[in-house]
Amino acid sequence: MKSRNTSRSVSGQPTPGKTVLGIEAGGTRTSVLMVDDGRHVLASFQAGPAVLPLMSDRELQWHFREIAARLPFSPSAVGIGMAGARSEPDKDRLRRVVSRVWPAVPCVATNDLETALAAAPRRQPAVPRVLVLSGTGSCCFGRAPDGRTAKVGGRGHVIGDRASACDIGLRALRAVIADLDHHGRMGPLGVAMLAALMFNEPEQLIPWSVQAGKAEIAGLAVTVFAAAGRGDRLARGILAEAAAMLAEDAVVCARQLCGAEEGGVEFVLNGGVLLKNPAFMRHVARRIRLAWPGARVTPLKQASVWGAVVLAQSLEGLPAQRIKATASDHELPPEIADLAVLAGSPTERRNPRSLRLDRMPVLKGIDLMLAEEDLLPKAIHAERRSLEKVIQAVVRAFQSGGRLIYVGAGTSGRLGVLDASEVPPTFRAPREQVQGIIAGGRQALWSAVEGAEDDVHGGVLAVRNRAVGGRDVVIGIAASGRTPFVWGALKEARRRGSFTALVCFNPAMRGAVNQMRDKAWRPDVVIAPDVGPEILTGSTRLKAGTATKLILNMITTLAMTRVGKVVSNLMVDLNPSNVKLRDRAVRILCELTGKGMAAVREALVTSGWVVKDAHDLLRRRS
Repeated sequence: MKSRNTSRSVSGQPTPGKTVLGIEAGGTRTSVLMVDDGRHVLASFQAGPAVLPLMSDRELQWHFREIAARLPFSPSAVGIGMAGARSEPDKDRLRRVVSRVWPAVPCVATNDLETALAAAPRRQPAVPRVLVLSGTGSCCFGRAPDGRTAKVGGRGHVIGDRASACDIGLRALRAVIADLDHHGRMGPLGVAMLAALMFNEPEQLIPWSVQAGKAEIAGLAVTVFAAAGRGDRLARGILAEAAAMLAEDAVVCARQLCGAEEGGVEFVLNGGVLLKNPAFMRHVARRIRLAWPGARVTPLKQASVWGAVVLAQSLEGLPAQRIKATASDHELPPEIADLAVLAGSPTERRNPRSLRLDRMPVLKGIDLMLAEEDLLPKAIHAERRSLEKVIQAVVRAFQSGGRLIYVGAGTSGRLGVLDASEVPPTFRAPREQVQGIIAGGRQALWSAVEGAEDDVHGGVLAVRNRAVGGRDVVIGIAASGRTPFVWGALKEARRRGSFTALVCFNPAMRGAVNQMRDKAWRPDVVIAPDVGPEILTGSTRLKAGTATKLILNMITTLAMTRVGKVVSNLMVDLNPSNVKLRDRAVRILCELTGKGMAAVREALVTSGWVVKDAHDLLRRRS
């Protein structure tokens, strides 16, 4: 008789066949479930919270190692749904960390919405399904049988999370205070909330509401539901509004998947607000059915971590490397993805003049760095024809109402944002005329954002969300020339009809661009000065950073000059927003018109301190 297939446990003991590990992680806790091939539970426990964007790779690895240490067996496959795993690079990052803890084990990594939806029993024939989630936060997430997805809500308790516990708590706070203002006393709901928070008077709600965390505010939903159960009209009104909003978001999500508001869509209800409050859940279900004839509305009857198990079971028999290879369809073209192009960049080579940098006297180090900076003008001068094409394109954009948009990551992104921020005060240009996009967004201006620069699709979305069009110029800045976020942005901008350019310091990138088989990726112009190797190998914030600043200065200064923002060599349209700049405005007009300071100041006051208007006024008076 054949023996049953076995693997080894963490302690070396044989396991009961294949073991599948499901992990669902969020801001409150991590749920862990291990089952065998007969779906018998081998381990079930909870660990601490885990949200992908808030954790470094090292922290993630330790989190999973702690889970692994508590498991009785090594898994045959792993399924993970983690809050914050939004993009494909996020999921790739999660898979990479998992591979260090469970090497060679197939893994599916996604977000906690996917795992919750996967936990609902599958029906035949397959129909579009929408997860309607309301707990501390809220969200609606849908998936069609063909793999298309849609998402509504889930953007946090300040600007999103409609009909969540936190939203219900916030609405209740505002309602009881309005009730107090209108009637001069707290109603039953307000009294109950004061008791729940152990406050003696309504004014104590003010400092508490400013400092209270999301979970604390969400806790007030319990009081609202209790008051509604006692018949309180204010509480019942708040919950009726919440039910209407949640049903509305669910139907919008379904419409994004299906188009028409009809047909067999399954709405799966989940989250404590729904599952712990049957009357509220019935109210939401009734509204969904009214808005979507033919809808099937069912509560999720098992823990959503089972969805991670279901996803992991779909991987059984597949090697880990195959999973990784098919994980993302947001890849760079092969000509750019080839790391040989990066290896050939001067910025990656060692500078022979700085081999003794660690032992070099400070004064000699200063001389060396300045000598290296002296090489930049010649290198940039060799690119002047390409620069001219870009500047002319920017001039045309400005004259037609278009915009200049820089896109970069790290130092390159920050320099783009810096140049964009300096244009409005220098040239009195609208803030939106020159913009900077940096991988990782606002936070990346002062700290690194894990994985942001490797997100091709993130660059696509950034350009799409800025509504880039045919009148705009998009300039990607990447010292190595290979930054995936930048290439995603350039491809999307080109698809939308924009003039596109790449600024980099890797001359090999020009050849790679010329060899591209897919012309959708090819920018209109490549500016690639050879600035040579950095003093500190690979540290492109040095010469490459300085050269980037010089190039961007040329683009905006000469483009603004060509559209009439400069007379002679004077900023005739600066924005005199402080004492220093007002003094400069007076001196500029004195130089241009030959008038005295009193006459110039009077003209500036008359024109509202618009320097160009004051200049025209003084010329007419001459």
